[in-house]
Amino acid sequence: MITVGQGIDKPGNSECTSVPEKAHKLSFWQLWNMSFGFFGIQFGWGLQMANTSSIFENLGAHVHQLPLLWLAAPLTGLIVQPIIGYLSDHTWGPLGRRRPYFLVGAIAGSIALILMPNAPSLWMAVGLLWILDTSANISLTPFRSFVGDLLPEEQHTLGFTIQGIFHGLAGVIASALPWLLHHGLGVIESEENFHTVPVAVKLSFYIGALIFLGSVVWTVVTTDEPLPMEFEASHPQQTQTDSKGIVLDIGIALREMPATMRQLAWVQFCSWFGMFCVFLYFPPAIAHNIFGATSEGTLLYSTGIEWAGLCIAMYNGVCCLFSFTLPKLTRQISLKRTHSLCLMCGALGLCSLLWIHNQYVLLLPMIGVGIAWASMLSLPYAMLVNTLPSSKSGLYMGIFNFFIVLPEIVAALGLGWIMSHIFAGDRLAAVVLGGGFMMIAALLTQRVQTHLETQNSDPMREIFDSLASMH
Repeated sequence: MITVGQGIDKPGNSECTSVPEKAHKLSFWQLWNMSFGFFGIQFGWGLQMANTSSIFENLGAHVHQLPLLWLAAPLTGLIVQPIIGYLSDHTWGPLGRRRPYFLVGAIAGSIALILMPNAPSLWMAVGLLWILDTSANISLTPFRSFVGDLLPEEQHTLGFTIQGIFHGLAGVIASALPWLLHHGLGVIESEENFHTVPVAVKLSFYIGALIFLGSVVWTVVTTDEPLPMEFEASHPQQTQTDSKGIVLDIGIALREMPATMRQLAWVQFCSWFGMFCVFLYFPPAIAHNIFGATSEGTLLYSTGIEWAGLCIAMYNGVCCLFSFTLPKLTRQISLKRTHSLCLMCGALGLCSLLWIHNQYVLLLPMIGVGIAWASMLSLPYAMLVNTLPSSKSGLYMGIFNFFIVLPEIVAALGLGWIMSHIFAGDRLAAVVLGGGFMMIAALLTQRVQTHLETQNSDPMREIFDSLASMH
C-alpha cells in the first residue's frame, strides 16, 4: 500500500539540512546502482534535444515556429515538477519514496520515444514531445532528491558528480547514435527517406526506449530506500494529502525559499536560456550555416544534422570527463568562482561559432560548451542541497527546476519573433545569443552568497578506494 502523508514535518525541523539521519557512506557499486537510472533518463533526453527540431522541420515546421512547438513541454514541467517533488516527499510504498516515480516516468517516456519518430503529423510529434518531456520530469525530479536521501553530506558532491558523468556519457552516445548507425553499421538512407525522419534516427529512438526503461528498472531493483522517520508507524501526524494541501505547501515553500536558492535562480535562468538556444537551433544551424543546406529534404541537410549530433556528443564527452575535476576545483577556488569560470568557457565557445566555417574546427568550441554543461549539471545543486529542509527536499528540487523551465518558456515565446524580425531566420545567430546569456549567468554567479564549500575528497580517489575495498 502506498501512503501519501501531509503535515509530517516535526516541530523545529524546518531549518534542518537535507542529510537524512540514516544516511551512511556508500560504496562505489552502490553509488553506481543508485545513479544508473539517471543514465537512461538523460539518454532519452539527449535524443530529444539532438533530434526534435529536425523531426519538426521534416514534418513541415518553419524556423520561426520551432520555439512555439517546444512550448507545451516546459509549461507542463512548470506544473509537474513541484507536484512530483512534493508527492515523492510524502509517498511511501513497496518501492519506497522516490522509486515509484522513476518507474512511472520511464514507462511513459519509453513509449513516447518509440512513437515520436513515427508521428504522422507535426502536431502528433508535438504531443509526443510533451509526453516525453513530462515523463523525463517525473523521473528526474526525484532523482535529484535521491542524493540527499541516501548519501551523507560528505558524499553529496560525489553523488551529483556521478549523475553528471552519467548525463555526459548518455549525451555522448545518444547524440552520436544516428551517425554511428549510419556510418558505422551501414544503415542506408534511400532518396525518398530524405523527406521523412531518417531510419538511423528511428532506430536510435527505439534503442533509447530500451535504455531508458532498462536503466531505471536497474536502479529500482538494486537500490533500497531506508524508511524516513516521518513515515514510521508510530508517527502521529501522518494523514492523507489533497490538492489544496499541495498548493498550500508549494506556496509556503516559495515564500520561504532559501536566500541562496533565490540568488541561484537568476543564474539558472540565464544559463539555461543559453542552453535552450543551443537545443532549439544548433542542429539546424549546422545543417544550414556550415553545410550549406538550403532545404530540409536533402542529403546535405541530413548530413549536417548528423554532424551536429557528433558536436553534441563532443560537448557531452567533455562534460563527462571534466566532471571528475570539479570537486577539486571547487575546493581550490570555491564553488561559485568555479561555476562562473565554467559558464564563461561555454559563452566563449558559443560566441566563437560566428567565425567558424569548417565542420572539423566546429568541434573545438564544444570543449568550452562541455565545461559549462558539466558545471550546470552539478554545481548549482551542490551549492543548494545543504540549505534545504530534509522533509521538503523533493519539493524544493522541483521548485528549483522552475528556473530551468521558465527560460525554456521565455525562449519558446520570444525566439520565434526574434528569428523573424531581427535574425531573419539565421539559426546560428540564435545560438550565439545563447552564448551571450551564458556570459550574463557567469557574472550573476558572483552575486550568490553561500558559505557552502565542497568538503568531499577527490571523487576519482573515492571511486578507486571503493573499488579497492571490494577485494
